[in-house]
Formats: sequence, C-alpha cells, structure tokens
Amino acid sequence: MKKRPLVVVTRRLPDVVETRMRELFDTRLNLDDKPMSAAELVEAAKSADVLVPTVTDEIDASILAQAGPDLKLVANFGNGVDNIDVQAALARGITVTNTPGVLTEDTADMTMALILAVARRLAEGTRVIPEEDWAGWSPTWMLGHRITGKRLGIVGMGRIGQALARRAKAFGLSIHYHNRRHVAPAIEAELEATYWESLDQMLARMDVVSVNCPHTPATYHLLSARRLKLLKPSAIVVNTARGEIIDENSLARLIETGDIAGAGLDVFEHEPAVNPRFLKLARQGKVVLLPHMASATFEGRIDMGEKVIVNIKTFMDGHRPPDRVLPSML
Repeated sequence: MKKRPLVVVTRRLPDVVETRMRELFDTRLNLDDKPMSAAELVEAAKSADVLVPTVTDEIDASILAQAGPDLKLVANFGNGVDNIDVQAALARGITVTNTPGVLTEDTADMTMALILAVARRLAEGTRVIPEEDWAGWSPTWMLGHRITGKRLGIVGMGRIGQALARRAKAFGLSIHYHNRRHVAPAIEAELEATYWESLDQMLARMDVVSVNCPHTPATYHLLSARRLKLLKPSAIVVNTARGEIIDENSLARLIETGDIAGAGLDVFEHEPAVNPRFLKLARQGKVVLLPHMASATFEGRIDMGEKVIVNIKTFMDGHRPPDRVLPSML
C-alpha cells in the first residue's frame, strides 16, 4: 500500500475540509487554532511532505532553508502568496500552490459594502440606537453622499476588480481602472470601463478608489504619499486587498486634515495591529474598519479547502497541480 503523505496544516480549517484531509492524507491538524511560531513552522517544514499554511504564516527563505528533504509542496490556503518566498521554494525544488478564484465574489461583495458604508455613514448609524443617542429623524442629520453617478477607480482589474466593477455599474457608478494591461475588449465594453495607463491621472479624477491588486514588491506603497495627495478632498479610499499597498500614515494624515473624505479598510499593513490613527478616525466616523473579513464566508472557506485538497492530490499523483505559482506570475 502506498504511503500516505504527511500533511501539516497550520490553522483550523472548516470541519468538512479537515475531515476530508484526514481521509486522504496523514494529516496533522492545529487543534487549538493558535498561529504557529517561526520555530513551530520550522519543525513542521522539517517533518512534512506537504505544508498547508495560511496567508498569515510567513514561509520565508530562512524557514525553507531548514525544510526537511521530504517537503515537496507548500499548498497555501489563500489566494495571495506574498507570505511565501516562492523563489526560495523553487530553488529548493518545492512547489507552491494557492487557491485563486474562489473568493472573488465574496471579496467583491464586501468591497461594495465598504463603499456604501463609508459614503452613507453606515458604521456611525449602527451605533446611534444602541447608544441611545437618537432624538428622531431630522432633514439635515447623518447626511452621507449618493454613489450613483460617481466615478470609481479600480486599482487592479483582475477577477476581483472585474467582479466589483459589475456590482458598481449596477449601482450607477462610472467604471475606471488602472492595470498592467487592458482587460479583454469584450469585458471593457460590457463594463463600459475606461482604462488609464497612468495611475496618477486616474486618481486625480476619481470619487472612489478601490485597491484590488495583489501585494508584490512592485505594489508596496503603490498608493504613496505623493499619489494620495492627488485625490480630491471628496474622495474615499477602499482597500480589501493587502494593507501594504497603501502608505497608511499618509492616508491617515490626509483624512485627518480633510484632504481625503474617508476610507473603508479591511486589511492593514501590520496585522493584527492597526494604526492608532485609524482607530481615532473610526471613532470620529471618518473611516470604517473591518478585521480582514472580506473573504470570510462558509462557502468560500470550504471552496478554498477543496482547492488545497485537489492541489495536494494532483501533486502526489505525479501531475502538475492546477494552481501552481511561479515567480514569473508574481
């Protein structure tokens, strides 16, 4: 009988996913769901045939350098792989996979929700009644801004950017985007989207800016202090991608001074730590903060787990896994 591969999973996954993994592989689960330390990740890499980390586990070159000879696959439970040194893995003959596509609709839903939440002051409104601070309806109280007829600038027009564009178009927003290249002409026509080769030129004209690109060395602080200053004072910024893409201190400062109207943030540069300036702005009702939950649906997490299982099984059967990640793709 063929020996089953030892699969080490770094965090708790949905029960149905863990059960299926136990059926197929010799699976070691993280029952208490506490993040593994760097030392624990090293021990896992030394013993495993397959390591299943999540987006919060840093699988860097130093950990991969200590991996045991049996580690041949890092099957990331997540779409982004900025937590894994893919180049170092490749150099050691370790394949890296991810789980693309399954979180597209969930993330686009939450991005649209954040746009509405900031523009219409939803977070402030939800606090009024529980805090017994409502004196009744008034014509001039809690006024937000209509989003119909506004311009949305999407930074990164991949799967999530396009899914967001479809939702936003239905809400009456005008779609603009900056990407490394044009999307297919049929998609551009369907969305009535305007392409901007210059990110600077797009930012200066938008009412809403949504960050939907991956975090790579090239996109670190893509929305820099200089670029954020290009935005209109009435503009809002939404980020459901990665916190590192925005210069957080500059964004906070510009909101504090009224040079940007507000922001909706689901991700932060130093998670789980959140910039204290954002906390203060949230209490003032100028930003809406969420705890990295844009992709958090039961359906999405199960779909992610199923992709991880397919990648492991395909690889162990001697075939190229469907979601292999190469450095050239980053």
